[in-house]
Amino acid sequence: MSRTPFVGGNFKCTGTASSLTSLVKGFNDSITGYPEVEVVIAPGTEYLGLVKAVAHRNIGISAQNCVPKSGAYTGEMSAEQVKDMGLPYVILGHSERRHVFRETDAEIAAKVKAALAQKLCVIFCVGEKLDEREANKTQEVCFHQMKAALTTIAPADWKNIVIAYEPVWAIGTGKVASPEQAQEATALIRSWLSDNINASVASSTRILYGGSVNAKNCADLWARRDIDGFLVGGASTKPEFSEIVKACVKPKAKL
Repeated sequence: MSRTPFVGGNFKCTGTASSLTSLVKGFNDSITGYPEVEVVIAPGTEYLGLVKAVAHRNIGISAQNCVPKSGAYTGEMSAEQVKDMGLPYVILGHSERRHVFRETDAEIAAKVKAALAQKLCVIFCVGEKLDEREANKTQEVCFHQMKAALTTIAPADWKNIVIAYEPVWAIGTGKVASPEQAQEATALIRSWLSDNINASVASSTRILYGGSVNAKNCADLWARRDIDGFLVGGASTKPEFSEIVKACVKPKAKL
């Protein structure tokens, strides 16, 4: 099955009104001519409205996180509010939410359920830490994270799930999983979908790689069979993000 390439840019807690306006206007010129790639950017909460107003209509806007429901949750944004802002996407389960903010599997699962109830597209992140990679626990960790949040998803909601494999040891470190490591992990994720959901979901679900992706290494990663695009961190706040998008236009090599 043909899967539409997906490139997400996670700006994290960076940028100002001025710098993000300039950045996104540059993207309007450099990456909107590639409709065959689904491009999404995720600014900080305080800049969502600004970026949404500046970005070309062909660039999707994503929240970086949400909580399941509105209420007395100071500093948070609910899935309902993400929807109300006209944002189609939300990133959930990111390693920084898991390991810095100590979100539990149950909390992440509740967020996924709430986001899907609002018809949001969930960019769901999984990945192992360095000690887990060295202990050969990549499969165990990724499978556990997916089982905790994805096994109760209704069949109709799978069209709104994108999975991002982001090895924690490669995020913001300059270390990149080799193309072979990235392909192995994404293939394992696809096999889990086949074994635990169904073959159709496994075939249609887009699986991204994230972790120090840049203009120099993206082509080799993109060439791998089970990598359907990228979730980009630091490089998404630079002009080179457009080169990563362009790399995903090229036909897959048979590797």
